[in-house]
Amino acid sequence: MTVSKGSVRIIGGEHRGRKLQFTDQGGDLRPSGDRMRETLFNWLQFELRDRRVLDLFAGSGVLAAEALSRGAAHAVLVEKKRERAADLSRQLKPLFGQRIFIQAADALTWLTRDIPQAPFDLVFIDPPYDLGLAEPACAALEREQLLLPDALVYVESRRHDPAPQVPVSWQCIKEKTGGDVRAQLYRRPPQDA
Repeated sequence: MTVSKGSVRIIGGEHRGRKLQFTDQGGDLRPSGDRMRETLFNWLQFELRDRRVLDLFAGSGVLAAEALSRGAAHAVLVEKKRERAADLSRQLKPLFGQRIFIQAADALTWLTRDIPQAPFDLVFIDPPYDLGLAEPACAALEREQLLLPDALVYVESRRHDPAPQVPVSWQCIKEKTGGDVRAQLYRRPPQDA
């Protein structure tokens, strides 16, 4: 098993410059790079205040931490690996207190549970690319009614793979590719649309 240590930094908001440490057991952790994250949060700059955030496949936790640092109301992070979830809790609870909830669970199974923090305004879907999890996660969010009208959903995938299918009512409002990454931001339609 490959074990490596690394860090990512929060690039904006009240905790700008704060480093988050992570241990990657198995080599499957791929934190969003600074450039793509900067692009994403430029897209979201007027959309974060008081948002209720869900970070599926949380990994390093940097997407949720970035959103909270920039004014999101609270964030739920779902991470399958228990050790990684415990590490997220250890690092992020002191920064964000009662605004952050860490769930050690399989994301697709967790989406079928009764979720007290739902529905969400903003969701990050950045799973390991080779597992085919983005499409079923998007479908489950819609099927389980976990999104508010006008919610935003960020989906990251491998650039040269077919883009993950999302519910037909979602509108892609932003898209960018860089390196091996395709970043797409979708908006769920307002209720009356």
